Amino acid sequence: MTQTLLVIDVQHGVIDGAHGRDQVVGNIGELVTAARDAQVPVVWVQHNEPAMTIGSDDWQLVDELDPADEPRVDKQYRSSFEDTSLPGILENLATRELIVCGAETNYCVRHTIHSALERGFDVTLVADAHTTSDENAAQVIAEQNDNFGNYRLPGRTCHTAQTADVISDWHTSAS
Repeated sequence: MTQTLLVIDVQHGVIDGAHGRDQVVGNIGELVTAARDAQVPVVWVQHNEPAMTIGSDDWQLVDELDPADEPRVDKQYRSSFEDTSLPGILENLATRELIVCGAETNYCVRHTIHSALERGFDVTLVADAHTTSDENAAQVIAEQNDNFGNYRLPGRTCHTAQTADVISDWHTSAS
């Protein structure tokens, strides 16, 4: 099964001030490095809207992450699939499973996962690599991890895994 790491909205205007920001960004950085080592494609999603225009400081990905020559998706809606280039990118990569991380848990991450499942993808939500700036962030994150922990639809599944477990699986698959 071809996997793709999908990094959603890890931008200054989205994640700065989010719950556990530094740990989440660190985990995402580890995932990106491990994905590249395992030859798992990485796709970057960046949200834009009138308050966060393309090219603005808020629109930029956080400084700790360094996208290589990897696909980028510009989006305006909560779902990374809605009116974007993502479906075509995933088709070209022959993706069957998305490994999802990023922000915001209760908005773009959740909507993207539901859209992916509706389109027939399997999904792994990296439980310690997504966050939100919601005032009840820890509860929101735990709830989404629980909701997607063992979610099945006909012919596709969604589950959660910790960063270390995803990386371990990639190392095992690459061996």
